[in-house]
Amino acid sequence: MRFLHTMVRVTDLAASLHFYCDLLGLTEVNRMDHEAGRFTLVYLAAPADVARSAAERSPELELTFNWDPEPCDGGRNFGHLAYKVADIHALCRRLMDGGVTINRPPRDGRMAFVRSPDGISIELLQEGAPLAPAEPWVSMPNTGAW
Repeated sequence: MRFLHTMVRVTDLAASLHFYCDLLGLTEVNRMDHEAGRFTLVYLAAPADVARSAAERSPELELTFNWDPEPCDGGRNFGHLAYKVADIHALCRRLMDGGVTINRPPRDGRMAFVRSPDGISIELLQEGAPLAPAEPWVSMPNTGAW
């Protein structure tokens, strides 16, 4: 047995791809449109996994977009996705500059939380040793829930 992916439903595919790919840094590795079922599946991989074969990759994130509108709420009951990142301060800056609220800033240089456009909580963890505490993160308060 091998863990393959985690699926999250999204209500706006373009906004979700902007968040997950342009801001968070994941890469689209596969897309399937299902005309009969009226949905699209988009599979995303972490940059370190893109060059690997599908059999060697870490689990992927599957975005499921239903063409007919439906409510998608309750992201908190899902828990969260977690990613190791090379520079948590730089990534949080890129996310914030892209309009994403940093719910739990990386005050400790080690951990932060943000939310996707559909309310999915995402934990960001600094790879290796924590970065030195720095502004604006040190004095930034928590915002909302994560």
